[in-house]
Amino acid sequence: MRYFIEVSYHGQAYHGWQIQPNAHSVQAQIESSLKQLTGTPVEIVGSGRTDSGVHAKQQFFHADLGEVSKISTFKHQLNGILPMDIAVINMYSVNKQAHARFDATCRSYQYHISHVKNPFLQDRSYYLTRRPDLQLMRQGCQLLLEQKDFQCFSKVRTAVKNFECQVNEAKWEYIENDLLIFYVSANRFLRGMVRAMVGTLLELGLQKIDLVEFRKILDSKDRSAAGPSVPAHGLSLTQVKYPNNIIMRS
Repeated sequence: MRYFIEVSYHGQAYHGWQIQPNAHSVQAQIESSLKQLTGTPVEIVGSGRTDSGVHAKQQFFHADLGEVSKISTFKHQLNGILPMDIAVINMYSVNKQAHARFDATCRSYQYHISHVKNPFLQDRSYYLTRRPDLQLMRQGCQLLLEQKDFQCFSKVRTAVKNFECQVNEAKWEYIENDLLIFYVSANRFLRGMVRAMVGTLLELGLQKIDLVEFRKILDSKDRSAAGPSVPAHGLSLTQVKYPNNIIMRS
């Protein structure tokens, strides 16, 4: 049977989601734990890839397993095997054709920036002492919502057929006084897109570029024209959405 499993993880100790040679990944850790629990090798498919050091509040993957008679027990046992920085949140039985990556309709990320030195946020937010111009960055977000091609924010070596994304949400908000959060949602994201997007918006907010230059960057289709990528540890995948008919039961 096919199951969707919802997990969260702290990404600091991992070289991203995807299995890769000579590096430890979240996917490799979960597959190893599933093999230990079930006694057989289990391949999983995630809703998407997170880069090295990126966190996930909500990530889904699908796995084909023998029928699980009691999901709550299976979740408890798997959590007992997984390390403390990965947690199983929920598990759902789905139809055999359901696909964690291809059936996802929307993905959401948050990027956290802290303006004060805080030991409890050091591995979850980017420490930036200067306060950017929030109004300018919000104007930049409006341009993002109008944009279709995001090649300027994509890593150069990436195997995709096109660079088109439908960005549904892009906004900046202060939580309390010193924690600035960027919220972004889209139907898909390119490799490195969010971190490059945030880095370029910060260039705008710190008045290193203006809105005219920001628009030119969007239309350039050139990664070298955009700003630097911000550090990975401030980024979290926060939500993945699916059609209602995907989930059968939990």
